[in-house]
Amino acid sequence: MRFVAPAVALSLALATVSSVSFGKRIADDQINPLSMSLTKAAITDAAAGRLEQANDSLETALAVDPRNRAAYVELASVARKQGLPGKAIRLYREALLIEPNDIIALAGQGEALVQKGAVTRAKENLARIQKICMNACPEQTRLASAIEKGSTQAIVSAQAVAPTPSVSAADEKKAD
Repeated sequence: MRFVAPAVALSLALATVSSVSFGKRIADDQINPLSMSLTKAAITDAAAGRLEQANDSLETALAVDPRNRAAYVELASVARKQGLPGKAIRLYREALLIEPNDIIALAGQGEALVQKGAVTRAKENLARIQKICMNACPEQTRLASAIEKGSTQAIVSAQAVAPTPSVSAADEKKAD
């Protein structure tokens, strides 16, 4: 009975100390150097148009160190270049989980959202960027122009295209 109070106090202290270490953010300089070098090689490959090689290098970089935010951003950029906006949105979300105020990830996700047709959500990203960037930054300008272009594009829907019935020779034989 006399050890209950000190044991409870000690357990609370240990729980508090251990939870503090989980809440720390990891700086980019603490990321595995191999992961960073793979990311740099992938950026070079993507710039040269070798998207598959860039994709492979970035996936390897994330396997080496899943905290590499730059690898998520570049992998999402490669996915957008490959015409996969849904995958890009998911990868930008992973980068934003690591650093919620990453302007490059916010702008990239906004552009992917426009590419997918979700202009309203892209405008939300633009609003977040405007709060972070007090002055007009290039990402803000790029996303704003992408939203403007995306808003003016014609939306194709099933109602917009009227089907024209046609009868083929095979259909006429079936009717007989």
